[in-house]
Amino acid sequence: MDLVDSVLVALRRLIRATDLHSKQLSKHVGLTAPQLLLLQITQREGYIAIGDIARNMSLSQATVTTIVDRLENRGLLFRQKSESDKRKVHVSLTREGSRFMETAPTGLHTEMVKKFELLENWEQTMILASLQRLANLMDAESIDASPVLDIGDLDRGTTSSLLKNVSRVADKDKSVAPRNSRTDSK
Repeated sequence: MDLVDSVLVALRRLIRATDLHSKQLSKHVGLTAPQLLLLQITQREGYIAIGDIARNMSLSQATVTTIVDRLENRGLLFRQKSESDKRKVHVSLTREGSRFMETAPTGLHTEMVKKFELLENWEQTMILASLQRLANLMDAESIDASPVLDIGDLDRGTTSSLLKNVSRVADKDKSVAPRNSRTDSK
């Protein structure tokens, strides 16, 4: 197996692990990973503006509003207009949402964060740089993403752009030799 294939296999394993976790989460508690993360943030903050959640999750306000709509429809949280600024909407857990969070599973991202934080600083930085470079190679740096491990679009409506880019990268000509930054810059 050549180097490109090894990278693609590792990437597919990450995607597959995320997919399996997402399916288990959905099957056992009926939530997506972003929905669970939003509930965790709301539980931690108590009363939080949708815009603040969007910044916290690195998502657009429209995406967060869609997630809030679904959680509100399930009776897990409620929204309320701000007293001081009627344009702002805050959310809080309902009683049912609080009960749910008492027994809610941790997300895959929570376990990964615990393990990642045990790594040396240089190794954390190396992993970040490698993943950012890979996202760039896959034209994925502008895709709306949150710091949560989940597969597909956050509203489950369509296939993730990232998966499409993985296929595109896999189909590229593998005959190009790996670049050496020391010799390529001359």
